[in-house]
Amino acid sequence: MIESWRWYGPFDKIRLSEIAQTGASGIVTALHEIPYGEIWPLDTIRNRQAEIDNAGLGLHWNVVESLPIHENIKRGTGDLERLFSNYRQSMANLAEAGIHTICYNFMPLIDWTRTRLDAPVKRGGSSLRFDAPQMAAFELFMLRRQEAEADYPEEVRRAAANWFQSSDETARTTLLKSIMSGLPGAFDRYDIDGLRSALKNYEGIDQDELRGNYARFLSEIIPAADDLGMRFCVHPDDPPRDILGLPRIVSDADDIGWIMDQQKSLANGLTLCSGSLGANPANDVPAIARRFADRIHFAHLRNVAKEPDGSFEEAPHLEGDTDMVSLAAALVAEERRREAEGRADWRIPWRPDHGHELLNDAERANHPGYPLIGRMRGLAELRGVMAALGHEKVSYV
Repeated sequence: MIESWRWYGPFDKIRLSEIAQTGASGIVTALHEIPYGEIWPLDTIRNRQAEIDNAGLGLHWNVVESLPIHENIKRGTGDLERLFSNYRQSMANLAEAGIHTICYNFMPLIDWTRTRLDAPVKRGGSSLRFDAPQMAAFELFMLRRQEAEADYPEEVRRAAANWFQSSDETARTTLLKSIMSGLPGAFDRYDIDGLRSALKNYEGIDQDELRGNYARFLSEIIPAADDLGMRFCVHPDDPPRDILGLPRIVSDADDIGWIMDQQKSLANGLTLCSGSLGANPANDVPAIARRFADRIHFAHLRNVAKEPDGSFEEAPHLEGDTDMVSLAAALVAEERRREAEGRADWRIPWRPDHGHELLNDAERANHPGYPLIGRMRGLAELRGVMAALGHEKVSYV
């Protein structure tokens, strides 16, 4: 498997020379500075590629994460033909540069949601956390979304009321900042009124309509991906549940099966994110990996520890609720199958997704969830698992 590392380019506090020292060889990045819906120019792609290649560190840009989808495509509004045309041209420019794997998501408005970015963990360090009562407090008492009451059980609503009544303005501001950290793109952030306004754009759009808009996107994009020899891989919802009144449609095995059926092409694939899928108590992540193994083109490997009220915390990579050895075995077994089949692209790129802030990570002000030392620990642990599986040369699945 190809050990890879997410890098935010000029916006990243972590340098390529430091990434090289982790042992990773693949760079997962994007042109975050280009507005959504605009074409990624070939010369801009090549310049970013040259920055990585010419560092002389044995690194290469192997996965795009992500080529973002404009909100109008998700809503099914506006000049869609132009947006689809621009998207296909960006794909063609990436393929011309030799980059053929694109991770993307179809989450409305917000890419991922956490309520705390620095939850303390035992033995030191901090992690990202989704606290269901705090999320409910945000929706019920700060955002004042009327329909939110139906989205949370009574015990969570009671805990939310208790949290809100005991919180001060600093705690509420910190909660808003944490939730806004999941907005896509570099830098748009909302206050409460701004978020209410943004959410209005999705009023009346339910799961069926969002699915219809997604199916149209796939019908416009996957044939072009086939022609270009590209691999598209959708990232699951994070968390895998409706939130802020926004429907989510990539949350479990049934959702993934629906997506794969829309375009029965190898180009229409999956980013296997064990952390996102693992936050849904109904998901058996290794089983999902085995079921969709032939359509997995990229993997995010991390772990979560779930709680009965719907809260979860990001756990060390080999701890938490997902059996990471079984999951890694499923991926290694699929690689062996592809290699035996004679596929040139038989190796699956993966990256250690997120990580605890450890030692002096907190001093660097990295992107939330993307510290240097915490991810390097996860990379090293998972590297050991995969080395053992490869050494044994047996299936394990």
